Amino acid sequence: MDAFEASANVPREGFDFAHRPETDRNFESALERADAGVRLDVPDAIELLTTGTDSPGIDIERKGRVLEAADRRRAAVVGEEVTFVANLNNNVTTACNVGCLFCNFKDAAQRFETDHDGDTDGFTKTPEQSREIARDAIERGAYEVCSVSGLHPALVLDDEHREILEAAESEGDGGGVGDHNYKPASAYAVDPGSYAAQIEAMSAAGAHVHSMTPEEAYHARRGTDWNYEDVFRRLKAAGLDSVPGTAAEILVEEVREIICPGKIGTDEWLEAMDAAAAVGLDTTATIMYGHVENEAHRALHLDRIRELQDRTGAITEFVPLSFVHPETPLKERGLVETGASVHEDELMIAVSRLYLDNVDHIQSSWVKYGDTQGLKMLTCGADDFMGTILSEEITKRAGGDYGEFRSFREYVDMIESIGRIPVERSTDYEKRRVIDAGDGPIGPKLGPNADGTPLL
Repeated sequence: MDAFEASANVPREGFDFAHRPETDRNFESALERADAGVRLDVPDAIELLTTGTDSPGIDIERKGRVLEAADRRRAAVVGEEVTFVANLNNNVTTACNVGCLFCNFKDAAQRFETDHDGDTDGFTKTPEQSREIARDAIERGAYEVCSVSGLHPALVLDDEHREILEAAESEGDGGGVGDHNYKPASAYAVDPGSYAAQIEAMSAAGAHVHSMTPEEAYHARRGTDWNYEDVFRRLKAAGLDSVPGTAAEILVEEVREIICPGKIGTDEWLEAMDAAAAVGLDTTATIMYGHVENEAHRALHLDRIRELQDRTGAITEFVPLSFVHPETPLKERGLVETGASVHEDELMIAVSRLYLDNVDHIQSSWVKYGDTQGLKMLTCGADDFMGTILSEEITKRAGGDYGEFRSFREYVDMIESIGRIPVERSTDYEKRRVIDAGDGPIGPKLGPNADGTPLL
């Protein structure tokens, strides 16, 4: 194509959404405001994400100008450093009954029951298994253990929560098990324990534990009158250090009703994030885009994240997650034909940088974008390049092509190849180590047991 590139996600036009990418603004005024450092609004974001609502498709020349503006803003805010963290993903279970249409990570929870006649490709880990996995990673030099899991019906907040749910079951409280998505651990081949036990286990070796999304926090208070502050306060006491702002997807109800009707709504997601910050936990925030939503929804999502940060100041990074479609129910049901185009990916990173004037760090996900495009995102406004991961199941199960581990040597070589400075960081970005590469082996030094030895 020449000056224009059509959006790759044609089926978006087939949805009768109230929010449409239409404004009374124009692209030039929006870009001028962004360049001047004026706080943008939703119509500005729509103009930049579409490269102008006055014409269909993406204007390549205009896109380049948006990316350049975002890269200048990135340099002004965080300079030339590109950060990454030595971390491990330890997802506890794939058992889940929520039924989100964008997800192929889950396995129906009944497949894990002791009397199920059949196999499952999924898994559930006990707290002791999580303890050993985290201990091994910390001994290797990792800093952070990240855990995001399915909503296993036997997973409870703690022993008191289990007693409450067991009592409701025995009393036949409006249906008991069904109402609270609860079954006792005895019904399953593997007991996942409680959230508190899992977090205590992962933190035992000194790891920074990054876990408990708003959706998991909702699961951890079901059947009680506890609020989110109660939940996060107990989890913090168990060893939780920070909260991943996933399960956000798109924070607009008309989109959530299509892609995740069984999930918590926008207001409850925001309530949980406010509560995490209120008890002193850092958070991150995400957007999962490139499915049925349009640019107006993306802009509204950015606006809600910025308002959340205005209230809390707790968000350390924003993570755009490009929808990986091949092995998902949305694709199987014909609701999407593909994910976002490369142009949409680049604009999402860039406009996130320009719109979120109160969030310092924008992450480029090499798991979603791959190496080459992930590096390109670091010239479109992003400044963080994720972590070593050591394992990653969610994207892989959705049909993603990219890896499960990134070594420090690979990080340093890739970051230096674009003329930037590689920096090992802590989860909260407070600890930072500029890496002088040299020719020898390179490993982490910020973790509790890190001594510069390569992780593997």
